[in-house]
Amino acid sequence: MLINKISDQIKKSKYISRDLSWLRFNYRVLDQARDTSKNFFDRLKFMAITSSNLDEFFMIRVGSLYNYIDYGKERLDYSGLRELPFRKKLLDYAHRFVNDQYLTYSSELKPLFCKHGFDIQKVEELSEVDQKKVDSYFRNTIFPLLTPMVYDNYHGFPLLMNQLLTFGVVTRTTDEVKAQDRLTFVQIPQNLARFYEINHKDKIIFVPIEEIIRWKIKKLFRNVEITSVDLFRITRNGDFTLEESDDLEADFVKEIKSKLRTRKKGRVVRLELERNPSPFMLNILKERWAIDNANIFAISSLMDLRSLWQIINHRQFKDKGFKQPASVLPLSMPSDVVDLFSYLKEHDVLLHHPYNSMEPVVSLLERAAEDPSVLGIKQTIYRLADQSRVTAALLKAAENGKHVSVLFEVKARFDEERNIKEGERLEKAGCFVIYGISKYKTHTKMMMIIRKEGEKVTRYVHLGSGNYNESTARLYTDVSLLTTNEVYAHDVSEFFNVITGHSRPNEYKHLLTSPVALRLQLIELIRNEARNAKKGLKSGIVIKINSLEDREIIDEFYKASKAGVQIKLIVRGICCLRPGRVDLSENITVKSIVGEYLEHTRLYYFHNNGDPKVYSGSADCMVRSFDRRVEALFLIANEELKREAINILHFNELDNQNSYIMREDGTYIKKKAAANEEIIDAHKVFYNRTYVEANVVELV
Repeated sequence: MLINKISDQIKKSKYISRDLSWLRFNYRVLDQARDTSKNFFDRLKFMAITSSNLDEFFMIRVGSLYNYIDYGKERLDYSGLRELPFRKKLLDYAHRFVNDQYLTYSSELKPLFCKHGFDIQKVEELSEVDQKKVDSYFRNTIFPLLTPMVYDNYHGFPLLMNQLLTFGVVTRTTDEVKAQDRLTFVQIPQNLARFYEINHKDKIIFVPIEEIIRWKIKKLFRNVEITSVDLFRITRNGDFTLEESDDLEADFVKEIKSKLRTRKKGRVVRLELERNPSPFMLNILKERWAIDNANIFAISSLMDLRSLWQIINHRQFKDKGFKQPASVLPLSMPSDVVDLFSYLKEHDVLLHHPYNSMEPVVSLLERAAEDPSVLGIKQTIYRLADQSRVTAALLKAAENGKHVSVLFEVKARFDEERNIKEGERLEKAGCFVIYGISKYKTHTKMMMIIRKEGEKVTRYVHLGSGNYNESTARLYTDVSLLTTNEVYAHDVSEFFNVITGHSRPNEYKHLLTSPVALRLQLIELIRNEARNAKKGLKSGIVIKINSLEDREIIDEFYKASKAGVQIKLIVRGICCLRPGRVDLSENITVKSIVGEYLEHTRLYYFHNNGDPKVYSGSADCMVRSFDRRVEALFLIANEELKREAINILHFNELDNQNSYIMREDGTYIKKKAAANEEIIDAHKVFYNRTYVEANVVELV
């Protein structure tokens, strides 16, 4: 009865639950692992991604829910459910996903291992010769790193690390009059590879490290009876929010470092555990961590599928996955450009990554660091690559006496420590470094190079939807703009003055920004389309984003739909809007594109009665983007570049290879090309677009 009541409440709501929508997104990722038309190692890759996605989901989204439950705060989900009923629905759905995830792994992927040159085996399955190799590895490498941690009346409960494999070993001494069970924990060393590799002529055998330890567990427990050995893994709450403060002198770096330490002992929100565990151990864990069966996920196969990356990236297999085509030149930049500084003085360049390389941006920054005519560089940084060329260029610029201002966002989730270290390196080199802005997370992506050219100064501006990360730029789709247009230069200068000082600009001409006005500016653009539709003028909205969650924006879409505006939404991940509901959203369609590249582009198109307005930038339609982040969308003013951006939206709409169509109930179905329909793969078509083709497309 309760389940039916919860389901009815969800169906009645005009919004889709953010968290349930996210789990449906992970199902679309899992669908890639099920796709038999894909390369096997790519399928394995997507399986690993579902696992890392789910880890973050539990740490952040389930962790956030428990912040309400544990501290007695009220929370009403978009579905209309309170904290505890929603917890039940969410964890039930998560259990279903995990069951489907492991069914896919065990029945569709694991049987193909040997065919593709490897296998995952337990020690007992190995030959005697291979067992001797494993025994030697255990004695010489693993055993010295193991530390049994007993929990009893004399020893406190140890701090078990987040997301590390751990054995719970129940023992019973045999020399006591009254036998007593004791629980000991053995945590798997995190600095050792998950698999021990044995090379055979025909295949590679991967032996899980936990199976080696299980095989030799008696070496740690001499003269006692072992009654059970159970592998488990915990996920702790990793969600924290910085305290709001107007004190501009607050040491945010110190605060972040303090918050990072709390992650190590955050409350447990998930326990992954082998089937049929010791009741003695399980009761202790449930009581200690205040969890119940809803938080416990029984795993019957390889625990923590992120470990598959060791196989995917193995030197023998890493070239067998998806082969990315060579990048092509931007449509707005000819092949004979030698001096990008000179070219940009006369032309704007639109880059569509990863089809266009990020190299022009990084090379421009590197050249600026060495160029004696460059006076200064200003840049926002959210995430960086390992061994980042961006950081190296900024360091070089500072060493060469240039003014370098960098806003390092130390609240970039899971990259906090890296950004703090990189920021400190830049500070030591003489850069002016800001670590975030008070209570706001700076998510916008922009760079400005100030260069003296004769008697004047030219400002070279880069604005984008993606991070200054050379690695992810090869895997994420993004749009960025290079320009010396004075309107952009003025806006970006003003924006940097805002985030580095106390300036409050009267108005930007080409930027829409948050947290001040972005939501209201987008709402006005939506309302303008609704007004045009009511007047019988042409109207239309096409938006491509990562997530759609803000209720005020969703309500404006509903109103515009009722007014007759055709609205096409391309939303990769979370979508809380219900498309196609009678008398609410009949003119709205939603699709999601999930494939080889992670769709990260944000593009906003408004028909504007035949004079389209197109924006790109860092912001999604989320509450955090409007209220808790420093974001910017930039107008694509150049007519040719605008048509290029429209072309991107056009082919994303036509895609019939990576697309999933969202239904009114929040479920998705895979879009398939009809028998006589042209095959259009949005992750391939942009490698072959010509300048002419990109400039003839029109959207509704």
